[in-house]
Amino acid sequence: MHKVPDQLVLKGTTTVGVVCNDGIILSSDTRVTMGTFIAHKRGKKIYAIDDHIAMTISGSVADAQRVVDILAANAKLYKMNYGRPIPVKAASRLVANLLFSSRLAPLIAQILVGGVDDTGGHVFSMDPLGSLTEEKCVATGSGSPVAYGVLEDKYKEGASVKDMLPIVVHAVKAAMKRNTASGDSFDVAVINEEGYRELSDEDKRSISETVPQMRRKV
Repeated sequence: MHKVPDQLVLKGTTTVGVVCNDGIILSSDTRVTMGTFIAHKRGKKIYAIDDHIAMTISGSVADAQRVVDILAANAKLYKMNYGRPIPVKAASRLVANLLFSSRLAPLIAQILVGGVDDTGGHVFSMDPLGSLTEEKCVATGSGSPVAYGVLEDKYKEGASVKDMLPIVVHAVKAAMKRNTASGDSFDVAVINEEGYRELSDEDKRSISETVPQMRRKV
């Protein structure tokens, strides 16, 4: 039996999603890789689908962008047909069904869909085969083990967006330091009752200054 070399399994990216008592936060690094080659330093990995919903992408760029386009188009159709924004769970189920229906020729993408609707804030995680889980705190990509080390220690269910922003930034920056496929810079988006907002470079610098420094103990 032919064995596929482990080196052919290429991974990258760190994305994070958390649910707060007044909204949700999505964050990612911006490095785009092709194996060991850094193809882009400012790749976009967080996409606004509507004012109340967004998604993060990791995996194959082309596959992930196709998922973004399909969800954005269907969200617009839903609003036109029903006169209201698409619920976060419905949008996530649509993405999961798309991934599942392509399982024989998989779309190599791991997706986070997050947003705020009439039922509150939600973050859903989907793998390339269409598995769907709702999470309060989740990370994806090759940097996720490092990010989880921060999130599982610092995340508090029911905390505010303001309190959780430094924790999310800390998680992504820690992954950027320890995972070669994550790095260069990071993006952060917040969704609350006021809608979708991406943090400016000044906002990110201000939050980074409050992030606790990791200290090595002997």
